[in-house]
Amino acid sequence: MTTQELKKLEDNLWASANRLRATGGIKSADYAVPVLGIIFLRFADNKYSLYEEQILKEFSESQNTRNPENIEKIALRICGFYLGEKSRYEYLLNLSDSNSIAKAIKEAMEDIESWQDEKFQDILPKDNYYNIEKEDKTILPELLKTFSDIPKDASGDVFGKIYEYFLGKFALSEGQKGGEFFTPTSVVRFIVEVIEPYSGKIFDPAFILNFSKSTINPSYNKLSA
Repeated sequence: MTTQELKKLEDNLWASANRLRATGGIKSADYAVPVLGIIFLRFADNKYSLYEEQILKEFSESQNTRNPENIEKIALRICGFYLGEKSRYEYLLNLSDSNSIAKAIKEAMEDIESWQDEKFQDILPKDNYYNIEKEDKTILPELLKTFSDIPKDASGDVFGKIYEYFLGKFALSEGQKGGEFFTPTSVVRFIVEVIEPYSGKIFDPAFILNFSKSTINPSYNKLSA
């Protein structure tokens, strides 16, 4: 993806997401983490898709051995995380209007965490989505549609740029400057997993804390691209 194509994608994603926020009368501060969580789900699905064929192949071969592995264990070894059917982006995207999308997203986040070690428990956003659904039931389905525009072959670098772009936009929409914008821990963890910041300068203290953890303990960085 060229720089120009990425910029156009970022602008289009933000315009759509921000229009939904304004229509629902939701503050940026209450919108940022849920939106970044949905971007995370898109990233996770993209990455899992890259390894899915290999995961299924090894699972099939394993069933003919004395010590067969379950598919979750194989996925963790190959991809770093496991996505069950109800955690897949297409599943969430295609849910009917009669379903609670907030509940489905929460369950998807819980399922992803359930296969991780203690360091990844209670990290992903979950209950935040209920407030949005309470304000306007159409927002979450539309957000899922919006971020489905991120190409299936988008790399971790592309997602890192999109995260960075959205964080900046949320900060500006709150009338805050970089140093004044509080980055929630869960959001920081998302960024660490996606862009793997192993060099350069980091200006957010919360980001530094999580960067240090992921650098010192490689197992902490299981969801990296």
